Amino acid sequence: MEEKNKRLGLLDATLLVAGSMIGSGIFIVSSIMMNDIGSPAWLLLLWVLTGVITVLAALSYGELAGMMPNAGGQYVYIQRAFGRLPSFLYGWTVFTVIQTGVIAAVAVAFAKYSAVFFPSLNATFLDLGLVKIQFAQLIAIGSVILLTLINAKGLRNGKIIQFVFTSAKLFALFGLIILGVYFGLKTNVFQNNWVDAWKAFKTSTAANGEISVTPLTGWALVVALGATMINALFSADAWNNVTFIAGEIKNPQKNIPRSLFLGTLIVTVVYVLANLAYLMLLSNESIMNAPSNRVGAAAAQVIFGEPGALIMAGLIMISTFGCNNGLILAGSRLYHAMAQDGLFLKSAAKINSQGIPSVALWIQCLWASLLCLSGTYGDLLTYSTFASLLFYIITIAGIFRLRVKEPNAPRPYLAFGYPILPLIYIVITAFICILLMVHSPLNTLSGLFIVFLGLPVYWAVGRKQ
Repeated sequence: MEEKNKRLGLLDATLLVAGSMIGSGIFIVSSIMMNDIGSPAWLLLLWVLTGVITVLAALSYGELAGMMPNAGGQYVYIQRAFGRLPSFLYGWTVFTVIQTGVIAAVAVAFAKYSAVFFPSLNATFLDLGLVKIQFAQLIAIGSVILLTLINAKGLRNGKIIQFVFTSAKLFALFGLIILGVYFGLKTNVFQNNWVDAWKAFKTSTAANGEISVTPLTGWALVVALGATMINALFSADAWNNVTFIAGEIKNPQKNIPRSLFLGTLIVTVVYVLANLAYLMLLSNESIMNAPSNRVGAAAAQVIFGEPGALIMAGLIMISTFGCNNGLILAGSRLYHAMAQDGLFLKSAAKINSQGIPSVALWIQCLWASLLCLSGTYGDLLTYSTFASLLFYIITIAGIFRLRVKEPNAPRPYLAFGYPILPLIYIVITAFICILLMVHSPLNTLSGLFIVFLGLPVYWAVGRKQ
C-alpha cells in the first residue's frame, strides 16, 4: 500500500484488536460453559487461563510482526518459516470458513438481536421446501454488504467505524461490569455461588426433558475443562486480524506488537470482570438456565428490570456490528497478499484508487453472504476452531524455526520470555487440541478435512502456474 494510506496509529490498531475480539460470545458462552462444568470457580479460572494464553500468543506474534510488517500477517509468517504450501492451507481455511464463517455468524447474531426491536424479522421471506430464508438473514447479508461498501471507499471510513463502535462497546461493557458489581454487592448471590465452588458437574437434558447431572472428577474433569474452554477461546479469537493489515499501519514494527499486547490485555480484563459481574448478579442455576444461553441479557434484567433485555440487545447489536467491521476490513488484506503470490484469484491482487483491495473485499463479501444463507456456518465454525488452534501453534513454532533459519534477520521486537513463554503456549494449546480430539473426534477430524481439502486446490493452482 502507498505510504499515504498508512493511517492507522497505535490507538487505531489497539481498537482493531479489541473490536475484532469482542462480538456476541461474551454475552452467551458463559452459560454454555457453566452447563459443561457446573462450577463458578472453574469458570472464572478458564476465562483467566484463556486470557493468559491469548496474551502469550500476542506477545510471541510481536516478534514476527516486527520482522515482517507486511499485509497478510499470519499468512506471511507461516510462508517465511515453513513455505508456500502450509501458508496456502492457512489462507484457504481462513477464506473458506474461519474469517468468512465468523463474519457470517456475527452478522446473523446482529440480525437476530435486531429482531428484538423488530420481531417481524423472524418471519420467513422465502420458503422453497429444503431452503428457508428469513428476513433476518437478509438483514445479516445487508450488514455485510454495507460494511464492505464502506471499507471499499477508503481506510478512513473503516477506521472511523472501528473507533466509534469499539469505544462504545468497551464503555458499555465497563458500565455493565460496574453496575453488576454495585448491585451484586447488595445481595448474597456471589457468596451463595461460592459454596462448593470447585465442585464440577455436567448437566444434560434427555429427549423427554429429564435433566441429568454427572459429577466430574479426575480425567473426566480435565477433558471437560479442555473441551468447554474452546468456547472462551473462540470468544477471544480474531486478535491476530491486525497483522493482516500491517501494510496500512504507521510504524508497524512497533505499533503492531504494542497493539497486540494492549488489545488482548484489555479484552482479557473485560472478559474476566464481565464473568465476575454475572456471578455477582445471577445464581449458578440462573446462568445455566439462561434463555437461549443469553447470560448477558439475564444479568442486564437484574440491573434494569424488563428494559434490560432491550438494553442488552442494543449493546450486542453495537458489539457485533463493530466486530464485523474489523473482520471485514482485515480479512481482505490476507486474500490480497495471497493473490499477489499467485495463490488466490488474480483479480484480488488489484487495489482501487483509494489504495484498498476492493476486489478481495467483495469476494469475501460474496462468500460470507452465502454462508449467511446456508445455515451451516455454525457447524463450519465448530469444525474450524480446532484447525485455527493448530495454525496458531504452527505460527508460533515459526519463531523457533526462524531463529535458526535466519539468526541475523532484523528483529525490532523480540518475543517476550523466549523460549519459555512461546513454548508454554505451544504446549498448552497442543494439550487443548488433544483433549478436543478425545472429547469431540468428529469435529476435530472435520476441521482437519477442511484444511486438507485445500491440498488439491493448491496442486491445481501450481499446475496452472
